[in-house]
Amino acid sequence: MVKARLLYHQKFVFADGAIQEMRLWQLPEATSERLHGLKYSLHYRSADGTGLVRYDNEAGKGDHRHRGTLEEPYHFSTVEKLVADFLADVDRARGGE
Repeated sequence: MVKARLLYHQKFVFADGAIQEMRLWQLPEATSERLHGLKYSLHYRSADGTGLVRYDNEAGKGDHRHRGTLEEPYHFSTVEKLVADFLADVDRARGGE
């Protein structure tokens, strides 16, 4: 079985200890749940490990995001838009906007 190939991984630790991490994999082929052929996990958590923002597309759930305790579908269009939306939510969670 061919595994997914890691395309991108970036981890940043803020001065307050919060962590922002983004991972993106290319799947061997598109699936009915992942028509774009990508698997991703972008998350931001506080220094104590509390998840504040997460975008992912785990099997069985499709594209979705978590903001605090809220989980909602996410419409994936491009990787650039995914990252921009995630970073905007991180900025809001950190007190911006």
